[in-house]
Amino acid sequence: MRSLSPRERWALSDRDWCRRVNHWCGKRAALRYFAVVSRLGDGVFWYLLMGALAVFGGSRGVQAALHMAGISVVSLLLYKSLKHWTKRPRPFASDRRVQAWIAPLDEFSFPSGHTLHAVGFTLVALAYFPVLAWLLIPFSASVAASRVVLGLHYPSDVLAATGIGSALALVSIWIVPGASYFG
Repeated sequence: MRSLSPRERWALSDRDWCRRVNHWCGKRAALRYFAVVSRLGDGVFWYLLMGALAVFGGSRGVQAALHMAGISVVSLLLYKSLKHWTKRPRPFASDRRVQAWIAPLDEFSFPSGHTLHAVGFTLVALAYFPVLAWLLIPFSASVAASRVVLGLHYPSDVLAATGIGSALALVSIWIVPGASYFG
């Protein structure tokens, strides 16, 4: 019997974690929580945040909202291109033990667009308004977790999206004059 390569071990672990947490939605409260978080992560929460920052945050809030809108466009183009290129099936499509608790927005799994946007938006918003960390960090973590729990993504999809969203946000914060609260 041959031993598994690191890539094969990673894939098995990825599928195993997805199956382990997917059953949480069998409990009505968990399903309701993660479904609501996922729906808000579709854009509703972020658009409301951008609007609130623009209306109540003064000129800095307008700049933050515009910066977040710019991140949105770049993130959308990037994650759609990556999904089209990789064509990774969603967990529920490749393992009948995983249930999709809500309908996916598109066909493919890698990377998680919800997570990529949540991380990017959070880091950009926090660069302007660090006081929002108490709200944005738990919400973004919940969005990321919801993608795996709801059976729509593998943990590696979420992990990769976290890295991509972080990189995009941090580069944009570095490029945009006055973006960093600390700079």
